[in-house]
Amino acid sequence: MGRHGLTAHTRPLAAEGSAPHQPPAPAQSGAAGFGPGEFGPAGFGPAEGAPAQPGAGEFGPAGFGPPSLPLPHQRGPHDGAGGGNRTKILAVTLSGVLVLGAAVTGAILLGRDGGGTPAAPATTTSTSAPVTTPTAPATASDEPDPDENPAVLVDQLNGVTVPVPQGWEKPKTSSSDVPTIRTVQSYDCPGGTSFCYHGTVTTHTARSAETDPKSLAETDIVTAADLAYEEDRLGRRNHGGITAHKVLKAGQLSVAGRAGYLVRWQVTTGKGPGGYVQSVAFPSSVGSGTPVLVRLAFDADVAELPLSLMDTITRGIRPLGDSATNGGVGASISP
Repeated sequence: MGRHGLTAHTRPLAAEGSAPHQPPAPAQSGAAGFGPGEFGPAGFGPAEGAPAQPGAGEFGPAGFGPPSLPLPHQRGPHDGAGGGNRTKILAVTLSGVLVLGAAVTGAILLGRDGGGTPAAPATTTSTSAPVTTPTAPATASDEPDPDENPAVLVDQLNGVTVPVPQGWEKPKTSSSDVPTIRTVQSYDCPGGTSFCYHGTVTTHTARSAETDPKSLAETDIVTAADLAYEEDRLGRRNHGGITAHKVLKAGQLSVAGRAGYLVRWQVTTGKGPGGYVQSVAFPSSVGSGTPVLVRLAFDADVAELPLSLMDTITRGIRPLGDSATNGGVGASISP
């Protein structure tokens, strides 16, 4: 019997190397071109006539793997339409496998860093922990600028600082045009020519060739009293002039770590209660040690301005850059 005369229930001998083709069974409802004779009892698995898989049985596990289609020389006269459908299904299946393989490969490649090594899995947190930045130890350059400190008057030229009492201020401008602190509140001068302040403190560079602190203080007290209560730099007699004065204190003392001298007067004026004037002279701690003069003037009969405050201010005078000068600053001055 020839190759094409086989019936549907006749198999070729194993020696021939391949199974003869069986005519396809009528199509079953649900999948065109798929019949029990070709793909096993359930319509899945390798088609009859395909090479047997070793160890898998004649039909293999039902429902796994793409269907196997007969080779072109194995098709029968009735396999044209069914073979075309199977080819399309096989192409779609292979395309899906290729897409899946590409996706897996891409995921693996994306999971590697720029150097080709697997990247560490990313971790996410709902909130970020605060970052604490170490603070470098404070240095001299980190210290606040004394000029910006409202509690300290700085005289850069003479190299000293003066404490600013509570209720006092550092004016931006003043008629004396020298480093100045004064009480915040002003009032109409008794002479009616301008407005005055109950307390003022100024620092100056000595303009005399004299360098002895005692001689400088005894000379400067006259100038300090005249400017405060006799006639100011603008020629105004704000207190009606000085009618008398009395020395309250004179003596040596240490100022800003240097040996100095102090003279304090009480003055009586033509108008108003009069006041107290003090002049302190001492060598500067900068440059060639040119003497420095500090003048203080307090109105009399002002409760906020006791003479002890003059002593406190004098003791608080410091060399520039030294906030704790030793040596008993102002120690010889009694309240």
